[in-house]
Amino acid sequence: MESRVWHKHWPKGMPTSIDYPEIPVGAVIKGSAERFGEKVALYYHDQPFTYRQLYEGALRFARVLRSKGLGKGDVVAIHMFNNPQYAMAYYGILLSGATFSPVNPLLPPHDLIYQLNDCGAKAVVTHEMVARSIREVEGQTGLRHVFLTGESELSSPPQVVDVSGYGQHWYSFAQLLAAEPPEPVGVEISPREQLAHIAYTGGTTGRSKGVMLTHYNVVVNILQSACWGTGCLPVVKDGGLCLEPADPSLVGEDKEYSPVGENVGINLTPWFHAMGIIGSLNVAFLCGGTTILHLRFDPGKYLEDAERYRVTGMGGAPPIYVGLIRHPDFWKRDLSSVRRITSGAAPLAKELFELLKKRFPDAVISEGYGMTEMTMVGISNPGGRSSLRKLGSVGIPIFDTDCKIVPLEGGEDPLPPGSVGEICIRGPQVMLGYYNKPEETAVTLKDGWLHTGDIGMMDDDGYVYIVDRKKDMLLYKGYNVYPRELEEILFRHPAVANAAVIGKPDLEAGEIPKAYVVLKQGHTATAEELMAFVNEQVVPYKRLREVAFIDEIPVSAAGKVLKRVLREMETR
Repeated sequence: MESRVWHKHWPKGMPTSIDYPEIPVGAVIKGSAERFGEKVALYYHDQPFTYRQLYEGALRFARVLRSKGLGKGDVVAIHMFNNPQYAMAYYGILLSGATFSPVNPLLPPHDLIYQLNDCGAKAVVTHEMVARSIREVEGQTGLRHVFLTGESELSSPPQVVDVSGYGQHWYSFAQLLAAEPPEPVGVEISPREQLAHIAYTGGTTGRSKGVMLTHYNVVVNILQSACWGTGCLPVVKDGGLCLEPADPSLVGEDKEYSPVGENVGINLTPWFHAMGIIGSLNVAFLCGGTTILHLRFDPGKYLEDAERYRVTGMGGAPPIYVGLIRHPDFWKRDLSSVRRITSGAAPLAKELFELLKKRFPDAVISEGYGMTEMTMVGISNPGGRSSLRKLGSVGIPIFDTDCKIVPLEGGEDPLPPGSVGEICIRGPQVMLGYYNKPEETAVTLKDGWLHTGDIGMMDDDGYVYIVDRKKDMLLYKGYNVYPRELEEILFRHPAVANAAVIGKPDLEAGEIPKAYVVLKQGHTATAEELMAFVNEQVVPYKRLREVAFIDEIPVSAAGKVLKRVLREMETR
């Protein structure tokens, strides 16, 4: 890759380009099972599951799918929360040659029908907790097979779920796995051509679209993410993917990078989201980590397990850190094992960053930036301990990735450093396009450049700063107002725990800035006080005009603020 301005701040000891092996995604679990074997990959309700167990389950499920006539060209959806069966099903789908499509188990019926039909799913794996949703819509979809699992199937010996009351083509997941040997199916996969994922966008601003990601896209982004933070490079051994240090002298305790295989983390990010399936499953598995699965966010339980399991890393969207900081145990638990903190899905407020740094003075705290359309990530703060990380920045473009800022009014020519415009990304992790949506694809992908719809700025060093979503920007009497700027100021008020700003329709001004605010427990503040606090720090056209107090800011499962929901509240 040609030299770029951001290469002068590159992770220590790492090349600017990686030689990506053309292998299927299933090589991740194969390589980890062979390298880490009996090491615990997942704890689920304190029950351990090893890499070997999960790989053998995936091999068995791949054979189950083939026995049902499913393979290349077929889409198999997963409709459940994170659990060990999800990992087995995910890798089993890919090992069979079929395509994986993640489904949020909380989707309402009309969205569930739309997504299953849009991707053409022929089968789905679901869980007893959410199976009713599939049962209700099954007849309005093209589903031919439903694989049902439940908590009882994790017992020893497994107790298969009762499918007798569901329908003719419903099967017990555990029962089918028990009937198959843990052996490869021997399918040939073309990584650059064959789809690994049809992953749906968050739908925070409209109807979700299916993002087409090949095996090559997925493997590339797994490696971009894993190598960025570990100082390693990929190695293929007997068809399995592994990592080896680029420079062993930089790896070790208190050195530039932590050794692979020693990371422990709690995962709350759903695997039906890009950050979950790529970062929290695939990257964690490739790095030989141990993951404690939590089905919902309970700050007290999170902090208890962080201490008990001696977690080395914490990751998630900003609302997770808001919840942890607000909990009284945050300052009481022994969290001295934490070496790395990562944030994504939404910008990390500066006030939040400073509180985390105060609590974890020796930890590396970094943000990344990505979206489903770039598999997961395209920009990140460098992962080395001595790397330059700038407060408020999401970092620099990662391996083999280009970034430019273009004018908001249109055009492909990059703006000079310091200019605000739309962020565009180009790299081998960028999607093929939207499934069966050529017009939407043409708008988003132009000559290989992904137009993200996010507003940002790049400085002289190549560090990128997120200003706001293009669709979140509001117009007050013709002036551009970026809600993120007002939110950052609100976060600095001692009584504010969380905040989101939207544009409220106004006949005279077009839109006026309105803030929704969550107060810290035990604190009080008036709307007038908060407006005065913000407005004395901004020019007149940016001033807040209204403040409303609510108990919680609505967020998606991935932690993104659902400003669409807040706007809908204004029209009721």
